[in-house]
Amino acid sequence: MSAPDLILAATAGAVSLAICATLWTLSQKRQNLERLGALQAQIADLEARASAAQSSAEAFDSALLSVEDGQAQLASGEESLASCAEALGLKSADAQVLVGALMRADPDHARRLKGLFERGEACAFEVRGPRGVVAVEGRAAGALAWLRLSAVLGEDAGLPTAPRFAAFLDARVHPAWIAAADGAAVWANAAWLAMVDAASLDDAAKRGLSFDRSVDVLVREAAALGQTRETMRWVTAAGRRRAYHITAQPLEGGGVSVWTDDVTEAEELREALKRHVAAHDETLNHIADAVAIFSHGKRLTFHNTAFADLWGLEPAWLAERPTHGEVLDRLRQRRRLPETADYAKWKAAELDRYEALGAGPDELWSLPDGRTLRVVRQPHPMGGLLLLFSDITGELRLKAQYNAQIQVQQATLDKLNDAVAVFGSDGRLRLHNEAFEQFWNTTAQQLDAAGDFEGVVELCIRRLHDQAFWRELKGRVGDPDPSARAPMSGEARTSDSRIVLYQSRPLPDGATLIAFTDVTDARKLESALAARSAALAEAERLKRDFVGNVSYELRTPLTTIIGYSELLEHSGENLSERGRTHAAAVRAAATQLARSIDDVLDMAQIDADEMALDVGDVRVAELLASAAERWGRDAEAGKVEIVVEHPADIGLIRGDRRRLDQILDHLVENALRQTPPGGKVTISARRALGEIQLQVADTGRGIPFHVQAHIFDRFIGRDRGGPGLGLALVKALTELHGGWVALESEPGAGAAFTCHLPEEADAASAAHPELEF
Repeated sequence: MSAPDLILAATAGAVSLAICATLWTLSQKRQNLERLGALQAQIADLEARASAAQSSAEAFDSALLSVEDGQAQLASGEESLASCAEALGLKSADAQVLVGALMRADPDHARRLKGLFERGEACAFEVRGPRGVVAVEGRAAGALAWLRLSAVLGEDAGLPTAPRFAAFLDARVHPAWIAAADGAAVWANAAWLAMVDAASLDDAAKRGLSFDRSVDVLVREAAALGQTRETMRWVTAAGRRRAYHITAQPLEGGGVSVWTDDVTEAEELREALKRHVAAHDETLNHIADAVAIFSHGKRLTFHNTAFADLWGLEPAWLAERPTHGEVLDRLRQRRRLPETADYAKWKAAELDRYEALGAGPDELWSLPDGRTLRVVRQPHPMGGLLLLFSDITGELRLKAQYNAQIQVQQATLDKLNDAVAVFGSDGRLRLHNEAFEQFWNTTAQQLDAAGDFEGVVELCIRRLHDQAFWRELKGRVGDPDPSARAPMSGEARTSDSRIVLYQSRPLPDGATLIAFTDVTDARKLESALAARSAALAEAERLKRDFVGNVSYELRTPLTTIIGYSELLEHSGENLSERGRTHAAAVRAAATQLARSIDDVLDMAQIDADEMALDVGDVRVAELLASAAERWGRDAEAGKVEIVVEHPADIGLIRGDRRRLDQILDHLVENALRQTPPGGKVTISARRALGEIQLQVADTGRGIPFHVQAHIFDRFIGRDRGGPGLGLALVKALTELHGGWVALESEPGAGAAFTCHLPEEADAASAAHPELEF
């Protein structure tokens, strides 16, 4: 390439380079201008925002300080800074001086400010000065620490700031919140969040949680009416139902503040009080005494049913709560109050009792209808007067009867020969008779002074020294165990050689009766009687032996006499008529003597309980016929008719045939003796109610009434010959069969002896009267 070309090329390159440099310069200039415009706009915006921040700080009476490396500078709010200095009593409104005053006001404030300056820890507190309160709020931003100061002067100095008041509400243990007009919570304290189990207010709103739906209705009502509303609601909290008193208060500028107080304990106490009052009223309605309660205004507030029944007052009228004076007036109209000469004065005295501070003495009212009432008055704890009326008419009557009974008991005890004392369950001497005083040689005054069992023992031990005896007796008196108070008895010997019989008996009321009896003479008499009884037993034995021996000794000669008399009587012409008459008389007398000996032996055998019945079946018809046959000759000789009567089906009887014949023989013999010639003796039998009745009736002279009571006694018939044992033996043999004998007779109209014999003989049931001498 030639030089011109090179020059031309270099020139062209230089021109191109210059053009490019120019274009780049223009481009950079345009960019710089744009950046400058943006920076100027940003500066203008910052200036506007700074102006707005300062204006806002000054508009809300707050001063903003910046602190860097311990140096404080006023950022905005010069007037507010001056107000803060005035509140703290500072002469100059300097930012650094103000910060120093804040740190000197309280050590805690200094600690919080140092934490802000050195570590960027936010803080908030209040400082009270001589003229007001300064609220301090500190925040850190980068290397700077910012303090916002607000002063409250004059009357408003005592009011807390909004953050402080919010912290106060948040620390409250009961829910509190601010709700909108629709009832939704716009602010709530921690207790409200814990109550609804929400992490925050936004969380509660998302989940639709509420303290109580009925409270939301109350909030809407308070917002709509602009009036405070209160209510009480039972709400479940932490698994337990609790009662809250809720107050909804409309706020200025809208919204409703809701304040709650936990009144569970008060409500439970109120319910418990209601139940207690109801139970108290129910209890009073079930007692027999009449109860009336008047308020401090002297008006009836309560009465039980017994009160209305006692005075006969209408329940409807009592339900109108009359005054005390009206009640007294109505009772006086119906003559149900004690009679008094000056009713007005008496009524005034009754109503003046409301002014008394303590309970008055009990009174007794004697009513015109004869009743006696005990009246008790006492101030009521809730104010007013409580009256208690007890009808003691029956009690007084019982007391009078009791006193009379005690007097009768005392008089009865005094008439006893035994020494008697009654001790109560507490060991006190209750009663004693005069014999007790004489027995132990003491006086009534000494016994009354002794008082209890121990004291009585000290008076009695000088005559009976046995300590073990008194200890055992004390156990019967004072031991509370019922088994230990069982009756006891025994004998003891006194120091003067007397034999004492003692016994204790528990009484139904818990008391114990102790009786002492001097049996010295009785023991001597018993010894004498025992000796006499032994002698009588021996005499009885000797008597039986004698009767047996005599009877045996008499039977042999009597048999001989009877045999020879019969032989002489039938000797024909070898003996004269007069001799035969004498022989017949001898035979009859000997036969009668033999029968009498048999009767005496039978009676002695019965008395000795040695007679045994040979029981068998006996035909009643044959029994009657054989008796009539045996006595037919004697009846014919005495011109007396013997008649036998019995039903055809009379049947059998269980008994001893020999003894039954003996019974009929004695009865027929007695009837023949009592019946004059031309009379009649009837031997009859009949069956009735499980027994056979054997009867022997005559038409003789009868038996006098004064003799009938003793007709079956022994030796009554001796005026008619014989030992007089016939009817007594009839009675003994009938009773030996288990039966009994009855007599029916009128003087001049004959007599009828009836033996009531059971169909089955019962020898064990026979009674054995003793043989009398």
